[in-house]
Amino acid sequence: MLGEHAYAVDVEWTGAREGGTTGYRAYGRDHLLRAKGKSHVIEGSSDRVFHGDAERWNPEELLIGALSQCHMLSYLHVATLHGVVVVGYTDAATGVMVEDGRGGGACREVVLRPRVVVADAAMAARALEIHAEAAAKCFIAASVAFPVHHEPEVLVAD
Repeated sequence: MLGEHAYAVDVEWTGAREGGTTGYRAYGRDHLLRAKGKSHVIEGSSDRVFHGDAERWNPEELLIGALSQCHMLSYLHVATLHGVVVVGYTDAATGVMVEDGRGGGACREVVLRPRVVVADAAMAARALEIHAEAAAKCFIAASVAFPVHHEPEVLVAD
């Protein structure tokens, strides 16, 4: 189905403490992400280096997670189109953000390391090849201005 799809996320800052933003260290970075129909709230913050709560998800981690999820979902779709039976999939994604010295920065790159388990050894070569097609179909990767690299591994189920 072709078309335009809209998404909505509500963010609520919960880190006002007593004085709000009276100083850089005076306020908390904690916040909540919600979406209509979702049963779970995501507890967010900034990275610890930016005075956030290390136990909460930060935006950089969420971005890397979105890229990893999108590639996985695209890959599983492409696998079905090519008759590749995937029985397991994990990813150990990483990303690098570089500060620009002016208070901002940008992601330099993300590396996805999908580890795919296929049902039959005869599918292994094809399973490796279709990562490129999946990458081309990933909406999130197509939306970012930095490279998303792939270092896939294919294993055969016992």
